[in-house]
Amino acid sequence: MSPFDVEGLARELLSAHNSGEMITVPPSSRPGFDLDAAYAVEGILKNLREAAGHQAVGRKVGYANKAMWRVLKLETLVWAHMYDDTVHYAGDGNNDENSCTLSVAHPRSLKVEPEIIFGLKRSFIPTATATDPQKDAATAAVESTAWIAVGFEIIDCPYPDWKFQPSDFIASYGLHAALVVGHRAEIQPEQIATLVEELPRLKVRVSKNGEFVEEGSGRNSLKSPALCLAELGAAIAHRSPTQPLQAGDIVSSGTLTAGHLATAGDLWKVEVEGLSLLSLPPLTLRLA
Repeated sequence: MSPFDVEGLARELLSAHNSGEMITVPPSSRPGFDLDAAYAVEGILKNLREAAGHQAVGRKVGYANKAMWRVLKLETLVWAHMYDDTVHYAGDGNNDENSCTLSVAHPRSLKVEPEIIFGLKRSFIPTATATDPQKDAATAAVESTAWIAVGFEIIDCPYPDWKFQPSDFIASYGLHAALVVGHRAEIQPEQIATLVEELPRLKVRVSKNGEFVEEGSGRNSLKSPALCLAELGAAIAHRSPTQPLQAGDIVSSGTLTAGHLATAGDLWKVEVEGLSLLSLPPLTLRLA
């Protein structure tokens, strides 16, 4: 796609995002649109949002499942930015501790996803090792993390029937509508080794309006949320070497269950088990 086409598409997607309109012809159905064009659109959207006063504060991932990579011909996961007006913290403002009431403007078809959230304390560009690559990558990821939390990401799809390709996902904010971050547990150096072992095995239980919905595992996020963070850091460094993950960035590391349709009035709850050294209290989300 030409730069003119990319910018025009970015403005089309921004308009749809701001109004709640649907995109009836996904970008992937248009000639010349590919992953490179999608990330170019995502970058323009970031510039437009920041020009409007909304600072990028981190990234969310998509397709944190290697089986999907083969089907969709991906070499790695994909990502998009999150912003200071889309990331919310339980206990802030009018929210009770470990709960959040949230209204999403112009919703189309919302889903909620429980995720492990990382807050980085330094820039993170993974490097390859020869001893135990997966364990070393997970360790490096946790060593770069200041705090960990459980959260709910709220996603919204501008494409009919939730049908889209990875390039469509990237170009439409990663379907990101909002992120709710629960209690942020600070990580101490002596906890890192145990966390690396426990993150793949942790369990989350999700309920809606008091009824059990689904149980998920840390393994559903690229075998471990820490490995997902490491993969994201490497993928960003490869594609955008001048824009690596930085100190202060927030990373939403991929859903631990299926995404579940949500509507105004729902009360969602996620409980975490299996992190012996950290306390992550249950997080509740009410959609207003």
